[in-house]
Amino acid sequence: MTPASTPALQLDRVRKSFRRETGESVLALDDISFSLRRGGLAAVVGPDGAGKTTLIRLLAGLVRTDGGIVDVLGIDAAVDPQAIQSRISYMPQQFGLYEDLTVRENLDLYADMHGITVDERRRQYARLMSMTGLDPFQRRLAGQLSGGMKQKLGLACTLVRSPELLLLDEPTVGVDPLSRRELWEIIRQLIKEGLTVLLSSSDPDEAETCDSVLVLSGGKKLMLASPAEISRLALGRTFVATPPDGMRLRDLEARLLADPRVIDAVPESGQVRLVTREGCVVAGRPAPERFEDGFVVLLHRAGGDSEAGPRTLTQQEPPIRDSAGETVIEVHDLVRRFGKFVAVNGASFVVKRGEIFGLLGPNGAGKTTTFRMLCGLLPASAGTLKIAGVDVRRARASARQHLGYVAQKFSLYGQLTVGENLAFFARAYGLDANQTRARIAWALQQFQLEPYLRLPSAQLPGGFKQRLAMAAALMHRPEILFLDEPTSGADPFARRAFWQRITTLANGGVTVIVTTHFMAEAEYCDRALILDDGKVLAQGTPAQLRALAPVQPGRTATMEDAFIAIVEGSRSDSARKSAPSAAA
Repeated sequence: MTPASTPALQLDRVRKSFRRETGESVLALDDISFSLRRGGLAAVVGPDGAGKTTLIRLLAGLVRTDGGIVDVLGIDAAVDPQAIQSRISYMPQQFGLYEDLTVRENLDLYADMHGITVDERRRQYARLMSMTGLDPFQRRLAGQLSGGMKQKLGLACTLVRSPELLLLDEPTVGVDPLSRRELWEIIRQLIKEGLTVLLSSSDPDEAETCDSVLVLSGGKKLMLASPAEISRLALGRTFVATPPDGMRLRDLEARLLADPRVIDAVPESGQVRLVTREGCVVAGRPAPERFEDGFVVLLHRAGGDSEAGPRTLTQQEPPIRDSAGETVIEVHDLVRRFGKFVAVNGASFVVKRGEIFGLLGPNGAGKTTTFRMLCGLLPASAGTLKIAGVDVRRARASARQHLGYVAQKFSLYGQLTVGENLAFFARAYGLDANQTRARIAWALQQFQLEPYLRLPSAQLPGGFKQRLAMAAALMHRPEILFLDEPTSGADPFARRAFWQRITTLANGGVTVIVTTHFMAEAEYCDRALILDDGKVLAQGTPAQLRALAPVQPGRTATMEDAFIAIVEGSRSDSARKSAPSAAA
């Protein structure tokens, strides 16, 4: 054991670069120095490509620096990385669960790897199962767990031994608000027990709860401070604006982002929250600053507008059709069974042309299954389903001609370059040579992909992978665009840019169906529904859904408040109804 006075982490002038297949050298970390005391919770935050994952992997002893010193728990990572790995636990973004093994078998596998004795396992398993709530699921295959439960199992596997330091790389990516809250309860419990935790995150809301935050951008250290200190960077520069009657929230956001006095704007609880340049005042009500506001200011200072999000809407294409208000998606009593399991149970909704429609729900609620049926990728077990007037159950191939689809995970061809992927999808959609050239030129310009034209798509930064996936889905100018958690893992500025593009598409008549675990993003939707256990719990405009949240004096309800209240209320009702039969 190292003395309590020894810093948990200490980096001195650390540099790390990588060479892409194109021969280009990328500087991932540039002269980084910082230290963190033992105990407590710290975060590394920054935009896509900031160097967060590289830093975590250096600390875990998995890669070596090009220069500088990495010291973990008093051990020089360049001298003895194995000694570091024997005393820490590390949970990467894609944790290696074995999906054909049960929960218990996964734990046993990691316990075997770390040489955990039978007596130690007995104590640790009981503690971990209680902490994560996985005890009733020990015999379930990991592949059959929801996304949130998989993350909790991954965390449990990293903790089968008792580490002195826990490194978490984006632990809540793709996790719904309820599961995210449960994961954070586990992390806080571990900290109370004396564990030191360092996590990376692209979500400023998570960083706001930490003791200290290291902000990176482009491999450079911008600031190491408490969340309160970073929040104060936006003092006197945060406002909220209410859209005038008849204006959609997302259109007000777009107008504000085009204002040179404004460096950031995002919908929130029926209003738009904005951050201005220093010394600028805009129409709106002053609002207390918070961590995300200071984060935006810090990035703007470091890199200007290019770092702090999009400034203008992408160029709008000719409208798809002028028939606004026409119903383009009709779903009635939709059912999908997998054996005895009912994944979607009687879902019904309609979507109009040019609408942005949100499908919300916890992990495992049935959102992706519904998506796949809408896209004609999965047959429905019962119910009616029409896309652009086509009966999907009878003519799935015909229905697919009208739509584009961006999958939950990056699903393009990683070994093909950006240009080759675009050309492939253009041909797959039946575009001729002239159309293909025109659409590739459009995609490269609209999504700022020109610098990466000859780069294998697997090597793109996360945010640019999302851009390429959307560009590929839009090559044939579909009437309907399906987006399955497209901003998962993206930083706030990548999410802003994404939604500006979606706003432009919707204004041009494209109908958009989107799933997301960022409840604030539901404010961009015209309407949304909330699913759980395959059933529709509620649907309506964001304002109508927010009205279902409990009233708290002095606080305006958010979409996340509404989501949690609706899902937990439904689950409580189901538990009460099943209680008598269980007792019988």
